[in-house]
Amino acid sequence: MSELIPGYTIRAGGIDRALLLKFMQRTYKELFPEQDFSHLARTVEQYYSKETPLWWVDITGENYSLATSHQQLTTQTVACLWAGNAIDQVKGDRYTHIFLLYVVPEYRKKGIGTALMQYAEAWAKKRGDRQIGLQVFQCNQPALNLYNQIGYESTSIWMVKKLAP
Repeated sequence: MSELIPGYTIRAGGIDRALLLKFMQRTYKELFPEQDFSHLARTVEQYYSKETPLWWVDITGENYSLATSHQQLTTQTVACLWAGNAIDQVKGDRYTHIFLLYVVPEYRKKGIGTALMQYAEAWAKKRGDRQIGLQVFQCNQPALNLYNQIGYESTSIWMVKKLAP
């Protein structure tokens, strides 16, 4: 564990698939509240591995326990970033792909998302990658603002067509 920004620590993800799934479901529920996202468990099962790094951001505080009359440290996970590998379809190079960046709403606008992306960029550079890619929904204006502010550019458009049953 190390300090990401003052007051927040970053740690490697380990194998906490349940927490990863919970964070994935929260991010999608915010954008599409009427949908059922139980299928995301398959995404985690299929893509999460030791080759796909996951980082958690925790805030640690002190609570006073009346039951024991002692101060206790409590840790709350407030953000995560899950990365993976992709292949540039034009050049053939491997690059880092961001599967998920999520910051709990009460902790947004504190620099956590930016710091996580900078952390991922440093990790990607260290392993020799020359780019990072991600997908963001057009309706997710706060995410689009963040990515634009830190230098990300659109390079392609993902298009879908609904097929009649």
